[in-house]
Amino acid sequence: MAARKDTRPVLVPIDFSPHSEAALVAAIEMAETMDASLTVLHVAHDLAEAPGYYELQGSKKLLNRLEDVARDMLNDFMRKMQEKHPTRATLKKATPMLVVGLPVNRILEVAAKINARLIVMGSLGRTGLPRLLLGAKTEQVVRLAPISVLVVKTRKDQQRDKGEPK
Repeated sequence: MAARKDTRPVLVPIDFSPHSEAALVAAIEMAETMDASLTVLHVAHDLAEAPGYYELQGSKKLLNRLEDVARDMLNDFMRKMQEKHPTRATLKKATPMLVVGLPVNRILEVAAKINARLIVMGSLGRTGLPRLLLGAKTEQVVRLAPISVLVVKTRKDQQRDKGEPK
């Protein structure tokens, strides 16, 4: 009897930071190694929880809803990553996904919904403090996820190149 192929995707939550960019690159490599698909997830925060997180870009978007702005940011992020990594077929075929809510809860819900085999996250996110080993959201996902979580650390020189704190 032949072994059945494991078609479960790799899930990579992103927040558009250099840390999530590094996690996406690692997730691409993991998905290619495992012959898996890739789901790129962004959780749009409640504005009360993360004021100023989504910047409206241009006067035409002033009245857009949070989800519209977040979707534009996700699409721009995916386009930029595809331009940076044009030979990565897994990235070209990746499924971008946008959900609204509390990030940790929604990451875990999406992982269950898509039956992810692995979650890949950056060590610090958009609101991370450099003195912490893991961002608070990454740490919670590591503790609560019923599947493996790969935490990708970003070198200090990569952080500086992207405008992150030293």
